[in-house]
Amino acid sequence: MNSIQLTHQGRLRHFLGIEGLSRNILLEILDTAAELSDQVQQAGKLNLLNGKTIANLFFEPSTRTRTTFELAAKRLSADVLNVNISTSSTTKGETLIDMLQNLEAMYCDLFVIRHHESGAPHFMARHISPHVSIINAGDGRHEHPTQAMLDMYTIRQYKPDFTQLTVAIVGDILHSRVARSQIHALTILGVPEIRVVAPKTLMPLGVESFGVKVFHQLEAGLRGVDVVMMLRLQRERMQTALLPSEHEYFQSYGLTETVLEVTHPTAIVMHPGPINRGVEIDSVVADGPRSVILQQVSNGIAIRMAVMAMTLGKYH
Repeated sequence: MNSIQLTHQGRLRHFLGIEGLSRNILLEILDTAAELSDQVQQAGKLNLLNGKTIANLFFEPSTRTRTTFELAAKRLSADVLNVNISTSSTTKGETLIDMLQNLEAMYCDLFVIRHHESGAPHFMARHISPHVSIINAGDGRHEHPTQAMLDMYTIRQYKPDFTQLTVAIVGDILHSRVARSQIHALTILGVPEIRVVAPKTLMPLGVESFGVKVFHQLEAGLRGVDVVMMLRLQRERMQTALLPSEHEYFQSYGLTETVLEVTHPTAIVMHPGPINRGVEIDSVVADGPRSVILQQVSNGIAIRMAVMAMTLGKYH
């Protein structure tokens, strides 16, 4: 995949996934995000992408991700085109390639793509013109790389040394593209212990091959951890009844103040959103002093600015 993602000089051309990227690339994304965030705070708006056109193609509903991509593009002075897929020509039988070629003909420079099929952004990257970039905003059960990077950015703000951390990812591991990207990113950045915590019905077979420790009991999985990364229950992706009820799930896997006491005293709580309060996490914890959930949302803008600028060759 990196032969698609990277230029011959080793720079980002597309951002399709975390897997296989180098530690240096991930650190460059984090450092660029910090620099651009500082510059935006001072100047309000940058001219890095002035004259560039970015098209958001979301084949799945999203508010948070699409909005932060749009804000990121506008803070870099790019023109933004939000394509309404529900009314686009793809509903009339137009293929993805036809759509891309037509948008290219309108002089779009970068496509941000969210798609329900795993690998869709990679397929598009193989058929795009050499001067156009693609960013994966989530594909099927595969990856959600910008979400993972904003999570890494947030962790680094509170816990600067990744090599000293124990991190637990809790919840619907089976259906989560976020979890896969998080595991890849944490591993590449040198986190020595990554735990995944879920009921057996929501744990992928062979997940141990990713180098993670598997737990089926919440308190055991969270004992002494530095970072708790909660996941949303993705009922829309569940083909069968994998859980008895949301109430029972919360009783066994919901993050409460009592459960949080087994973590490290300075542990932070994260969630990619949207939150199902009273299902994955208690409101007291989600809104509490150890929650960095809203900080993750803000950091999404900085990370997406960085990835846009880097893929379009406008930074470093």
